[in-house]
Amino acid sequence: MSQGRLRDLWAPEIRVLTVGLILTITVVASESLAVITVMPLVARDLGGVRLYGWATGGFMLSNVIGVVAGGRENDRHGPAVPFAVGLVLFGLGLAGAGFAPSMGVLVLGRVLQGLGAGVIPSVAYASIGRCLPPPLRARMIAVISTAWVAPGLAGPALSAEVAHAFGWRWVFIGLLPVVGIAGSIAVPALARLGRPQAAEAAQAAEHKVTDAVRASAGTAMILAALTIAVSSGEAQILRELIAPALIAGGLASALPALRRLVPPGTLTARPGLPATILSRGLLTFAFFGTDGYVTLAITAVRHDSPLVAGLAVTGATVAWTGGAWTQARLSERWEGRRLIRTGLVVILLGIAGMVLTLRPGVPVAAGIAAWTIAGFGMGLGYSPILLLVLRQATPGREGRESASLNLADALGTATGLGVGGTAVAAWAGSDLGRGIGTAFAISAGVAMLALALTRRLPAGTTAAPRDLEHD
Repeated sequence: MSQGRLRDLWAPEIRVLTVGLILTITVVASESLAVITVMPLVARDLGGVRLYGWATGGFMLSNVIGVVAGGRENDRHGPAVPFAVGLVLFGLGLAGAGFAPSMGVLVLGRVLQGLGAGVIPSVAYASIGRCLPPPLRARMIAVISTAWVAPGLAGPALSAEVAHAFGWRWVFIGLLPVVGIAGSIAVPALARLGRPQAAEAAQAAEHKVTDAVRASAGTAMILAALTIAVSSGEAQILRELIAPALIAGGLASALPALRRLVPPGTLTARPGLPATILSRGLLTFAFFGTDGYVTLAITAVRHDSPLVAGLAVTGATVAWTGGAWTQARLSERWEGRRLIRTGLVVILLGIAGMVLTLRPGVPVAAGIAAWTIAGFGMGLGYSPILLLVLRQATPGREGRESASLNLADALGTATGLGVGGTAVAAWAGSDLGRGIGTAFAISAGVAMLALALTRRLPAGTTAAPRDLEHD
């Protein structure tokens, strides 16, 4: 498909692809927002507060494997087949979580969902890089962000009502028919893109799925060790011997694998593409490490209803879309790193507001407003990182580079949720508010680290082609 003649996202050549990607992202968004809203109910029903962070953290850790497999198969065979497989795994995970008899089984269902959900954005972002010229990429990212609007407006409230009327299980099971509809539109459109050109595909170095498994397993070992270390109910030998052994084993497994999965220099924040990818992981750690515990803070600490807690999710989601459209309008005038820096500052303000909301004298409405502000910051900062990566990607390697970015997404989110979950678990039996406040403080620290890193990001606007880049 020629990029040069495309002037609009609704051009006949890509209209169906645009609709298919929007619908698919809408399904993923609906599930994500619904889970955040009903997880306090799930934990209460299944008795698994100590596994609260794992319900989302496990999803994101398996997401790493899906991201890598999806990016590799996209570069080798084209987008249609991996995208279809991702949707099937996502649907099976929905069914597993919906029928789960215990919190442990629900976590396993979420892990299966994560495998499928990892493939979907990896293939979608690579397809955007292949078929759209740079000026349209920012618009497509904004349009995809808009796919979160309807779930953001109606999803949290609807999921709370569904859980109240029929039980939380239907929040998972009810999405299965929509997955089928989304696939029937998106997969044929992706099939028409075909495989990358042979010369380009031959140049694309492959990520290894075994490395993704090692990175994911190593991260899980480290998070499990932290959970054991802070759990007062565990035997002393577990805390003093098993936990350090798990941390050592996790580092030995994860670090070498990560070095092979991401561009050289990513773990040391080398300026350019490596620092750009690392900044995405820090950004998602900071935002989702807070976001995962916003509804728990409102329901379990401030003792308000899931419906009210869902308003914070709705506000953040809609504001994220507003931020994404704002960055699209500014993308030809503002440097990408300026947008990212501004977004991080706004997120820090939102986290500070959530910390204050834990105090009894502060209205819950202030927390809802604060997290809405944070969502706008995420919209400003999230999309420009993707656009900077696509601008720097070698033709034919869009799948690999977008997979690296989604890998940073998944690990950043999983680690943020896992570390936050460790803080929550440490105080679960005595002062839950202090545990959640600790999780928020850790996320704020990571946001400040990401802010310092922005000086190493590429200069220039996100809309500029790579050959017009200036340092």
